[in-house]
Amino acid sequence: MTETPSAAAPSEDQLVAFQDPGYRAAVVDLLGAITYGEIAAFERLAEDAKLSPTLTDKIALATMASTQFGHVQPLIDHLNALGSDAVTAMEPFQHAFDAFHAKTAPSDWLEGLIKAYVGDGLAADFYREIAAFVDAGTRQLIFDSLAHAGHANFVVDRVRKAIEEDHRVAGRLALWGRRLMGEALSQAQRVAAERDSLAALLAGGVDRPGLDLLALGRMFNRLTENHSARMAELGLAS
Repeated sequence: MTETPSAAAPSEDQLVAFQDPGYRAAVVDLLGAITYGEIAAFERLAEDAKLSPTLTDKIALATMASTQFGHVQPLIDHLNALGSDAVTAMEPFQHAFDAFHAKTAPSDWLEGLIKAYVGDGLAADFYREIAAFVDAGTRQLIFDSLAHAGHANFVVDRVRKAIEEDHRVAGRLALWGRRLMGEALSQAQRVAAERDSLAALLAGGVDRPGLDLLALGRMFNRLTENHSARMAELGLAS
């Protein structure tokens, strides 16, 4: 069995950055949110696999779930390297993620696929936006934890085939995608608003004096544009 690599020692630049308690708190919050998000996504994908119409599809979703969980340990290792308890770092975000997944539980296989593709994509875009304001080492860790190589092709193929077989499902799935978009954006705004450190990062860094509403608006426009592109790739209207 291959052992999970331990977290790399912080670079000199990171050590300097983490001397700022506000910055350290922001990174711990961000990593705590991403880590619990990966765990929640793993649980959801494992549950959705039960809806799979074929064994091949079940294996594909189980593989996606396994990939999600494989991202967890490096994040925990990094939190430990910062001297933070990973469970403590995750706890403030548990309710928000659990509530999101409860509100957006798919009713069938296709809705589960849309959620895996669109919902996870939105979350990844959001965290990548915030990662622009953290140190290079933490940023790369975040990018690695959000990688889902091969997942997109599987979901796009299954959804497009379903639409070809029955065009009526397109309207229902398009509405579902819009609902996911709304719930995901609301969740992101709630999480940021409840954690001062994350709000500071969204403002452009913990050293910024106030929230740049224009920059924040541009960020949410980018999230919306990326969502529309994903829906189009699936053959659905956004």
